[in-house]
Amino acid sequence: MAGDTETHLSDYAENNNVIRQPFLIGVSGGTASGKSSVCEKIMELLGQNEIDHHQRQVAILSQDSFYRELTPEQKAKALKGQFNFDHPDAFDNELVMKTLWQIMQGKTVQIPVYDFFTHSRKDEFVTVYPADVVLFEGILMFYSQEIRDLFQMKLFVDTDADTRLSRRVLRDIGERGRDLEQVLTQYITFVKPAFEEFCLPTKKYADVIIPRGADNLVAINLIVQHIQDILNGGLTKRHSGCMNGHSTPARQRRTSESSSRPH
Repeated sequence: MAGDTETHLSDYAENNNVIRQPFLIGVSGGTASGKSSVCEKIMELLGQNEIDHHQRQVAILSQDSFYRELTPEQKAKALKGQFNFDHPDAFDNELVMKTLWQIMQGKTVQIPVYDFFTHSRKDEFVTVYPADVVLFEGILMFYSQEIRDLFQMKLFVDTDADTRLSRRVLRDIGERGRDLEQVLTQYITFVKPAFEEFCLPTKKYADVIIPRGADNLVAINLIVQHIQDILNGGLTKRHSGCMNGHSTPARQRRTSESSSRPH
């Protein structure tokens, strides 16, 4: 029966020029809280990481790809660890919005590649093909209301501050070529204050809060079950040109709300 339903929806879409609008999930949380690990775990449990990029039903994007191009003065500060990459102004929100709207219209999008060694965009892009579910993770995904309102489900990864700091130290030294003093100075000067001012207050917008990140398999399995329901036919659909006023179906809202109650 499920196959018949999907075929019927597909035929209806073709005959009536309906856009199968993807279900957008925002994933926020502090630096090194495990946002990308949660997204990867969701992909793994859905079996999507073994599927060719062209055929995947679930796609992951990162806000880190959307850092603004820096001026020469800002880049000089960044190389000394004196630029605040955790401030809302560090991100190109116009490009984020443009990308999200293209995704909602079922288009293939080109995502910039950011080089954390040189603090600049590379001359290359990552192609993201149309998907039924899109996970978009980043420290400030819920800060802008304009962006926040596009997500039909919002997850906040809540991890202990000491754990996040230790992960960030290991990551920045091992993967981004920083020294310990620079990492700690940047954390105390920019990262921690920015988290408290810009990121933490957005926790209230989350539908589901995930303590301990990817280690919380109970929460992740609930989310995966919800995504599976969506992939099995509960996708939101829109007529061409009617992209405004999108909403989550009542059945999906109830699932999100019930998932968030224990937290």
